[in-house]
Amino acid sequence: MTKSLRLRAAMVSILLFCGFIAAWHLATRGSGEVAKMSPEYAALMGATATQGKSAMPGPFDVGAKLWEHIQRPFYDNGPNDKGLGIQLGYSIARVMIGYLLAVAVAIPLGFLIGMSPLMNKALDPFIQVLKPISPLAWMPLALYTIKDSSLSAIFVIFICSVWPMLLNTSFGVASVRKEWINVARTLEVGTVRRAFTVILPAAAPTILTGMRISIGIAWLVIVAAEMLVGGTGIGYFVWNEWNNLSITNVIIAILTIGIVGMLLDQVLARFTRMVTFPE
Repeated sequence: MTKSLRLRAAMVSILLFCGFIAAWHLATRGSGEVAKMSPEYAALMGATATQGKSAMPGPFDVGAKLWEHIQRPFYDNGPNDKGLGIQLGYSIARVMIGYLLAVAVAIPLGFLIGMSPLMNKALDPFIQVLKPISPLAWMPLALYTIKDSSLSAIFVIFICSVWPMLLNTSFGVASVRKEWINVARTLEVGTVRRAFTVILPAAAPTILTGMRISIGIAWLVIVAAEMLVGGTGIGYFVWNEWNNLSITNVIIAILTIGIVGMLLDQVLARFTRMVTFPE
């Protein structure tokens, strides 16, 4: 039954993809009237004006350009001309550093909040004030104090990744069945050992759900952060290609961002399934 459902779902996905590509191709292949102009002006205006072609690239144009990027992903021709692989590498490295720092802070603090009603009440006002602040609102302050664009982007990733993990961890820890905790107390299991042997396994699915939400937000924010700070990264690549009026490269970057985000999400989804057991 499950294999049949997966097969049918895959077939529907393929049909939808083919339909989207066909609609995209038809929408961009239409031609308008060809304008009459001098050769010099025609060279300046390009194919959109001189041949009546659509200004939006079609799927085959994007595919051909994508193949070029795949063949040379790590070329480096200077500050504003680096391969897509290099740009992705910078972005993923920043996301991973900021994200792992958030894991190191959010999960222990979430355990403390979940296990201690006193700390829950004491820290809740601070969390409720800081949580709604947009991560990009921290960027000017980070640039002013840190004075390094790359470290500032990492800080923004850290600050946006903390809250989902912190809240999910505290909720998961606080929601562990009281019967299990009471049995551990009856057996005179210490607080630290109880946290690792009883609470952590029971709260692991909720904690990993928070981590999964955080990685999605982190990957979302890094693109906007790199557009602001510039230099390197997939966000800067998008902005630089827009300034070069290369819509084909912009579309390729958008597709790449989506695929990498999906892969990061699926990795954590896999870990979540590994620690989820039926009761």
